[in-house]
Amino acid sequence: MSRHNEGADAEGAALAAQLLEIVNSSWMSQAVCVAAQLGIADKLADGPKKTAELAEATGCHTPALHRLLRALVTLQLCSAQDDGTFALTALGALLRTDSPNSVRSWAIWWGRYLWPIWANLFYSIKSGQGARRLVTGTEGFGHLAENAEMAEVFNSAMVELTRLEASEVRRAYDFTGIGLLVDVGGGYGELLTVHLAAYPGMRGILFDLPHAVEGGRPHLAELAAAGRCELVAGSFFESVPAGADAYLLKNVLHDWDDVHAVVILRNCRRAMSQGARLLLIEQLMPEQLEANPRHRAMARADLNMLVAHGARERSEAEFRELLRAEGFRVTNIVAAGPQLSILEAIPC
Repeated sequence: MSRHNEGADAEGAALAAQLLEIVNSSWMSQAVCVAAQLGIADKLADGPKKTAELAEATGCHTPALHRLLRALVTLQLCSAQDDGTFALTALGALLRTDSPNSVRSWAIWWGRYLWPIWANLFYSIKSGQGARRLVTGTEGFGHLAENAEMAEVFNSAMVELTRLEASEVRRAYDFTGIGLLVDVGGGYGELLTVHLAAYPGMRGILFDLPHAVEGGRPHLAELAAAGRCELVAGSFFESVPAGADAYLLKNVLHDWDDVHAVVILRNCRRAMSQGARLLLIEQLMPEQLEANPRHRAMARADLNMLVAHGARERSEAEFRELLRAEGFRVTNIVAAGPQLSILEAIPC
């Protein structure tokens, strides 16, 4: 074999190894999901433990759990100690339920509930439709209304992701002068809570489906008791509370195709006075994606919207067109961290 062919073979093998690493990486999300479901991080919070002790605490097969713990070591979620115990790392601590930056619920949501949906990506690419109906028999968020455990995991996951982004949103946009803020589709009200705390003169309305509003009630109890927050259950496909100074929609429109997104915007427009503001917090898809971590995250989010909801992430131009069609004019766009942007719009 010539040196040229040897070099070509080596390059091909290296590329194959790179691609195989991508293909095989799904094992990581499953390992993390199982660790989150078992509460491994919580059980290691007070110090290192041997596999047998963790197996007894979690009701697991000891040798099998040992293999999972070894795998978690390779992901830097825990470390193997010389005495045979396993200790929690700083990265692994993000799976603790009490961590301020916990992503435990999101790990479970992705690995347990989104997993069977993603298995039907082929169907979504062929049809342009979401695959949830194939798996659950429901569309939109109907699956959450039918499964309380699933709804709790989903809404808790949204709290986790919002908590990581809320301070950036608060710093990026000046909410001064907004007396009444409606958080449309606000889940458990994490973002609304942050802004009510930052602006003592502000009042808020958390508006979402009944399962979310009820779940958010304990989180907002103190603010509600002080008369600063009202919880309203309903569907934004029917109406939204009227008369507010600003309407906040974080990662709402990306859950819906253009037909449904237009209805949501139309109902917001009907509820708004001429001086009110609409604040959309979304990712803005670039016209051209590149091979970098930020764009990979956007591609993942976009495909997730497709396979889960038949929806999409949108570019600035696409948002502008949606807003223009429903009588809004974009007045400002500001970055809120590395991924999100805030689009401010007013009724024309």
